[in-house]
Amino acid sequence: MPIKKRAKVNAEFSMSSLTDIIFLLLIFFMLTSTVVAPNALNLKLPSRSNSQTPPSDRNLDKVRISSDGFFFNGRRIDEAGLDSRLSGKARSNYSLLIAPDEKAPIELVVVVMDLARRYEINGVLAAEK
Repeated sequence: MPIKKRAKVNAEFSMSSLTDIIFLLLIFFMLTSTVVAPNALNLKLPSRSNSQTPPSDRNLDKVRISSDGFFFNGRRIDEAGLDSRLSGKARSNYSLLIAPDEKAPIELVVVVMDLARRYEINGVLAAEK
């Protein structure tokens, strides 16, 4: 009885199936990444539309933020007073100019922006030198 030789195992690896899987994963992640949109800040960007009228000076108040606190139209005010002032102007055609100083804490800027968002007031952030 003759002894049969074992067939040698082919040590080559076919890369074609691996490239197919990689391309399918690439397409999957590209499609799903466009569906997911970060919702960190809902910013209103300026547009070139001429139908909107710019806010007049009587509908525009200025909140200056410094390291000392808040100033509403040049007068010092605390957070509760600012909250009560802005709550009276809620949901109207009203804009608020938010002007933080260079050394103002970012937490105070966030407080004013949060009040503007809560009362649906158009907040315009303008940095001063």
